[in-house]
Amino acid sequence: MRIANVGGRLHLQERDVLIDVAETSEGRFSSDPQAVYARWAEFRDWAATRPGPASLPATPVGVGAPVPRPRQCLAVGLNYADHAQESGLELPEEPFVFPKFSSCIADPGSPLVLPNSTIDWEVELVVVIGAVARDVPEAVAWDHVAGLTIGQDISDRTLQFAGPAPQQFGLAKSLRGFGPLGPWLVTPDELADPDDLEITCLLNGEVVQQSSTKHLIFDVRRVVSYLSRYLTLHPGDVIFTGTPSGVGFGRDPQVYLRPGDELLSRIEGLGELRTAVRGNE
Repeated sequence: MRIANVGGRLHLQERDVLIDVAETSEGRFSSDPQAVYARWAEFRDWAATRPGPASLPATPVGVGAPVPRPRQCLAVGLNYADHAQESGLELPEEPFVFPKFSSCIADPGSPLVLPNSTIDWEVELVVVIGAVARDVPEAVAWDHVAGLTIGQDISDRTLQFAGPAPQQFGLAKSLRGFGPLGPWLVTPDELADPDDLEITCLLNGEVVQQSSTKHLIFDVRRVVSYLSRYLTLHPGDVIFTGTPSGVGFGRDPQVYLRPGDELLSRIEGLGELRTAVRGNE
C-alpha cells in the first residue's frame, strides 16, 4: 500500500492512479492524512480490498508530508558506522536518541530557508508507527510500523555544538522547515527487503551520500523495540533512523548549504524528496 497527502487530503494509490480516501470510502475515513494512523489496522484492512498499486509514480502535484502532525518526532544519531567515523565519535553501544520537535515537519518541495551559513543535510529513512508500542520485542517490532518514508534531518551545526557541551541536538535539528518528509508512505510489504534499501542524497546533482539501510547499526526492529522500553509510541509518531556518511560537517573543508542549492533525497522503493534552498530574505 502507498498513501500520500495531496492538497491536504489523504490519497491511496490504486494501480496507476490516486484516489481520495474520504470520498471513496464514503466518509468512513477522514480526509485528514494524520487521522488515518489512529485507525491504521482498520484502514489497512479496507485498503486490502482495493486494487493494489502498480509502479511508484512521479510525485503528485500539491503533495504534503504523509505525517503532517506527529505527536512525537524522534531521531537516532550516529546509526551508521561511517557517519560516526566522519564525526570523530565512537560507535554507540545503544541507540543515541534525541527529539526532533514535530513543528519542524515540512512538505516535500517546501523551500528550506537558511537561518545562517552552517546548515547541513542528512538523508534518513523515516519509520512511521501504526500501532501503540510499549515494551515491544524485536521479533514483532515491524508489526507496529505503518510504513516508511524519506526524511531530511536538516541540522544547524553552530547551534548543535553551542555551549560547553554538545547538548543542543534536538533544538538544532528542529528549526522551521528542518524536517522535510515524504512524498509517499509505503508499507513494508511493498518492499522486497525493507531492511536493505539503497539510500542516496544528491546536492545540485552530485552524489554526496550513498549507502544502504542494511548498514544501520541499530535496524528498524532494534530501534522500535528500544524506544518502546522507555516511551509509549503512538500511531502516527515518526522516527528518523540516522544518516550515512557524506554530510557537509564531516568534509574537509566543510561544506554547508547555500541559497540556490537543491537537495534530492532518494530511498529505494520510496521515491524522491526534493528540497530547494533559499536565503533568509
